Amino acid sequence: MICYVPAENPAAEPRAALTPATAKALVQLGLDVHFAPGLGAASGYPDSEYSSAGATAAPDHAAALAGADLVLRVSKPAAEDIALLKPGAVHLSFLDPFNESALLQKLAAAKVSAVSLEMVPRTTLAQKMDALSSQANLAGYAAVVQATARLGRILPMMMTPAGTIMPARVFVVGAGVAGLQAIATAKRLGARVEAFDTRPVVEEQVKSLGAKFLKIDLGQTGQTAGGYANALNAEQIARQQTGMTKACAQADIVITTAKLFGRPAPRLITADMLAAMQPGSVVVDLAIDTGGNVEGSTPGRDVVTANGVTILGRTCLEGSVAHHATQVYAANLAAWITHFWDADKKTLNLNPDDEILKGCLLTRDGAVVHPTFAPKA
Repeated sequence: MICYVPAENPAAEPRAALTPATAKALVQLGLDVHFAPGLGAASGYPDSEYSSAGATAAPDHAAALAGADLVLRVSKPAAEDIALLKPGAVHLSFLDPFNESALLQKLAAAKVSAVSLEMVPRTTLAQKMDALSSQANLAGYAAVVQATARLGRILPMMMTPAGTIMPARVFVVGAGVAGLQAIATAKRLGARVEAFDTRPVVEEQVKSLGAKFLKIDLGQTGQTAGGYANALNAEQIARQQTGMTKACAQADIVITTAKLFGRPAPRLITADMLAAMQPGSVVVDLAIDTGGNVEGSTPGRDVVTANGVTILGRTCLEGSVAHHATQVYAANLAAWITHFWDADKKTLNLNPDDEILKGCLLTRDGAVVHPTFAPKA
């Protein structure tokens, strides 16, 4: 079985879907692994290491795609790449399925078995395949590092002969995977951290990391079966904004992580809240690519408000630590492949009754098969 890993556009995506370590693991399973030259250049993995792991460089992209039984990548495939895939090929990547119905139709028409990494169930068995969580973890870390670099102040308290420097204040909105890592990172750097989440159940986790949990009475909230926070109604969002205003005004760094999969991000930080913040403070909006939690946040461009608050505009913060983002993403893919690998037949066994496959397989045998995205009769 031939596995091909094409290179991403390095200007837009520094991560890769394969490391030398996962290449070696896939070769040991029995896969014939091919990779595009320069695959790991942007994330610090040279071609020579892939070759040493048993993978084969494939300079002819079109021929490699046409011959592949399995294709691994980070980004969504271009239409011209889909047209090159052979019927029955398996394609694994992020697919943004809630916003890419036309792409799903193209994959179905090509008779490709398309797997969306975003749709891997959040279960114990699938934990090693959960690419959303592995990338969010790094995004939370990177958010603190990027904000600190722009802050112009130190985070820890320091006792010096010239006086005491008080610790910086960091306010984290959302205590999911990214938020908890942001809290942990800010605490390790010595900041005073406060956090809020609509799910009361995470209060204990926030406190276990040494942060203060901000309590705001929103009425009935909770989380989905997948562990995501339920969407708030307009009244609840207004109450949340009111409750967070003081925390934002006191904070040197505000990090928002309320990213609702498949839906536009809720607007949590308003222009009035920004206007009450301290000059020189920094805001990081981890939902910037899905509409943003922060009023005025702009993908790809830093924005400085009239009162001197900087809203960072970088999308995909995990890409700023591309070496490790590639390491964990490639491991997620390798775990998925290993789960479905038939060691005797040296091929993938995509059993339609498998609960993991039911969650993440979107197209197969010429049709969109996932019930969430299949055309309604």
